[in-house]
Amino acid sequence: MHIIITRPIEDSLELMRSLNLANHTVTHLPLINIKKISNKNVNFHNYKGIIFTSANAIKFLDTKNIPKNIHCFCVGGATEKKAKDFGFYNAISAGGNVDVLIELIIRTFDKNFGRLLYVSSEFISKELDFELKKKGYSVDRITNYTSEPINQIKQNTLDYIKKNTPDIIIVYSEKSAINLKDLIKKYSLVDVMVLSNLMCISKKTSKVLEFIKWKKIIFFNPGEEEFFLNKIN
Repeated sequence: MHIIITRPIEDSLELMRSLNLANHTVTHLPLINIKKISNKNVNFHNYKGIIFTSANAIKFLDTKNIPKNIHCFCVGGATEKKAKDFGFYNAISAGGNVDVLIELIIRTFDKNFGRLLYVSSEFISKELDFELKKKGYSVDRITNYTSEPINQIKQNTLDYIKKNTPDIIIVYSEKSAINLKDLIKKYSLVDVMVLSNLMCISKKTSKVLEFIKWKKIIFFNPGEEEFFLNKIN
């Protein structure tokens, strides 16, 4: 199958390697650039746990003053791996789902134990900190990265997509979907995409792209991409 991956390259390499080993053809079509946001100094010793919903939050965090034994809650396996690469040995994963992450925190972290710090993007799909506060948790949120749209497709990539209809396009966020919509219109790719399947991280994300009548729309959690490929006919 010809599969288009739309995440930034450093978040896509592991999946791309795996798909290539499975004899799929992979095209990398990044839709957003990730940029660091500077923060004021944070006293990490005020917190008993830290929450990451993206590996980027760890990448752009100055971790040298954070106790490496801190409880570290990660949304998925890739984020957990990044946390452990940075020395956090008390990291656990929720398997790629934010709702499951919330439940994991509630189940394993006593709200009376201390404050939690949520490190996130400027743009989030779910207010995890607000949901935990409703359950009685003390949570602070800081943002240490943001994203900006990529407004063009490289000519060699565009030519390849037009000549080789993608079987699957994988989209990871609503913001990415908005940019994909703009690029599809800009480069007149609607007739190509109607022959493709769409894999989206949520219904909210897929709704942005409903102007195209896709062959099939499938919803997934990060880390489950290969499993859901089997549902594509």
